[in-house]
Amino acid sequence: MQTFEIHNRRYLGSKTRLLELIESVVRTECKRMDTFADLFAGTGVVSNSFFKSTKIIVNDILLSNYHSYISWFDKRRVSRKKLNQIIDRVNQAKSIRSNYFSKNFAGTYFSKGDCLRIGFFRDMVEDLFACKEINSRERSILITSIIYSADRAANTCGHYDAYRMTKNKRDSIIFQLPNYNTSTNVQAEIFREDANKLAKKIKSDVVYIDPPYNSRQYSDTYHLLENIADWKKEKVFGTAKKIKDRSAIKSIYCTIKANNAFRDLIDSIDAKYIIVSFNNMEKRGNHRSHSKISGEEITDILSQRGRLKIFKNDFKQFTTGKTNKEDHKEILYVCKTK
Repeated sequence: MQTFEIHNRRYLGSKTRLLELIESVVRTECKRMDTFADLFAGTGVVSNSFFKSTKIIVNDILLSNYHSYISWFDKRRVSRKKLNQIIDRVNQAKSIRSNYFSKNFAGTYFSKGDCLRIGFFRDMVEDLFACKEINSRERSILITSIIYSADRAANTCGHYDAYRMTKNKRDSIIFQLPNYNTSTNVQAEIFREDANKLAKKIKSDVVYIDPPYNSRQYSDTYHLLENIADWKKEKVFGTAKKIKDRSAIKSIYCTIKANNAFRDLIDSIDAKYIIVSFNNMEKRGNHRSHSKISGEEITDILSQRGRLKIFKNDFKQFTTGKTNKEDHKEILYVCKTK
């Protein structure tokens, strides 16, 4: 059976193409690193770069990402044979009944046939878990299979604020398993918490920060995948089919309070090194892409914690639009704390 890797997902702000720069800076600047903490981990690709060589602390507020971390980084044993059998059963299923997902999403982000299969699979996962036929990690692996497979088949530009108005959408979804961790000789702490609160509880040699700097809330952009992960079968609204109350997963970093939140976060961190990812899109492109924090503010706040170095790299950003962003650079701030 084919599998997919941690980076095989469309995600705003993904650092997949920056991993070489991040790894190089960390290896060169951060001496004697035994613990690496990623407070806004997103898909988890940065944490994955250090997973096999050091202890990681990985965190994100989205449940869809949390399930993925359980798949990629947990070390509890699972049955490969069982998981393969479940995937085969779903991919070969015929005459699937109407379900929550097909009733709400058919003809939008997916074809009716794909929606039937997604809802059927998601219901099956909960039934198997309730009957104790799968454990909690196997449940997360199967949910991650749905999330990644659905993202690959989705009729979108990589987000779920809108979908392409295409008639006769084709059935295309084929479920695969994530290439999950099978080693028991690894260390990972996995959280789903507000980053500012978590920072007050943990200690790490290196803390990596990549918050959502602009007004685009990930709770809005990935609401559909959160719906799949949570599976409370809530009523959805509007053309985009969003769950109404997403307040619990909205980020303060997408608001005018971002500067104060960032200062509080930096002041709370207990680490030898603080690394901050940032890009120079402060006032460029669409107004929704404008950063709520400036590079000057980041420099000022970090400089109060210790000695600061700045690294820059040309970077082609993943964007859902067609805006051409010239001279776009990704910046890494490395602070060696006092």
